[in-house]
Amino acid sequence: MASAHAIPSLDEEFEFTAESKRRLLIGIGAGVALVAIGAYLLASGAGSHGHHEVAHAAGVHEGAESGHHAYKWTNRLWANVWLNAVYFAGASVIGMFFISYNYLAQAGWSSAFKRVPEALPAFLPFTGIAILLVFFVAGHDLFHWTNPALYDKSSPEYDPIISGKHGFLNTPFYLIRIVLYFALWYVLWRMIRKYSLDEDLNGGTEYYDKSIRLGTAFLVVFGVTSSTSAWDFVMSIDTHWFSTMFGWYTLASWHVTGLAIITLTVVNLKERGYLKIVNESHLQDLGKFMFAFSIFWTYVWFAQFMLYYYANIPEETIYYRERFSGFGGIYKAPFFINILLNFVFPFLVLMTRDSKRTYIFLKIAAWGIIIGHYFDFYTNIMPGTVGEHGGFGPIEFGMILIFACGFMWSISSQLTKANLIPKNHPMLEEAIHHDI
Repeated sequence: MASAHAIPSLDEEFEFTAESKRRLLIGIGAGVALVAIGAYLLASGAGSHGHHEVAHAAGVHEGAESGHHAYKWTNRLWANVWLNAVYFAGASVIGMFFISYNYLAQAGWSSAFKRVPEALPAFLPFTGIAILLVFFVAGHDLFHWTNPALYDKSSPEYDPIISGKHGFLNTPFYLIRIVLYFALWYVLWRMIRKYSLDEDLNGGTEYYDKSIRLGTAFLVVFGVTSSTSAWDFVMSIDTHWFSTMFGWYTLASWHVTGLAIITLTVVNLKERGYLKIVNESHLQDLGKFMFAFSIFWTYVWFAQFMLYYYANIPEETIYYRERFSGFGGIYKAPFFINILLNFVFPFLVLMTRDSKRTYIFLKIAAWGIIIGHYFDFYTNIMPGTVGEHGGFGPIEFGMILIFACGFMWSISSQLTKANLIPKNHPMLEEAIHHDI
């Protein structure tokens, strides 16, 4: 046991200041204004691309467009809501994922800052509502498989490939799955959060043991739902195409995004005088997590790409053709930005030991990953939903602002609801003296 004066105070209450609230409200207001401006420009025809004939000349398959209604400018608005809801849903649930595998491993080091990942999943209900809203309002415009003519053998639009997937891709089953994902993720988080708060009040190891069991149950649930939700949220947009690696790919993307958000939040709290027990070794471990899982994401990305490139089967390579040279090439820049920000950048920034212990380098790497994986989901979702009408304008920036500020508000309000240090966590002594 260390001498008493060597241990910083374990009483830390986070203050969500009026100034912070004001800034986030201004951010949300600016986002709403940008979305309104973008919607006006699109409705008046000023903000859309006209690459239709270029797209087909570039070898984009007709099947991606057939069966859809004629493009409406609102498609881009709803596609952006979908994109941000999927991105932030993943970032939120990774908080629960992080807590769960740390409980299962009986890891002590992360207990020093576990209130941060514990705060992330509170945003899940908002993203779940946004996803359901988009599907009800614009599902028929964004998702090719919702067209009933595709399953009617007497229809000229009949598609045997999509018809073969009807057992999985049908509206009732799809909606049941979406509700199940968010209900399971959120309820399990509420339970582990309650154990965590009860442990603060009552001490002992009872709640710790319960948390290990619950975290293990969540990992089993998430092992399945992380893949199936990736198929539903992203892969079902390009209904003909499929990848057996896509579940891993999306989990890797969500995971490293969540790790970057956790790291960024811990560093910001440290800079504001909180989390005194978090030391350079904790930061180095967080940096190693970001470094390692950036490489893991790249491995999955490249494995998927290389196999498609090598086999050169048209129904597989079309996915990359659309993003690389289709639609007049408007997705080529996001395609490369994605690889640079998610692999090259964090690989170089976080390579040395010292960089993983330095606030500014951790923040730069975390922001690179957070922005990079937004581009990752952008290049996965936009070509199949809006095609040649994609781009970056007021709607894109406004929607990011609304969701990001809402997410930050959600995290901040959760951090105020408990002591920042889990005082009675059985592993806290180990965390205080964490040294690598």
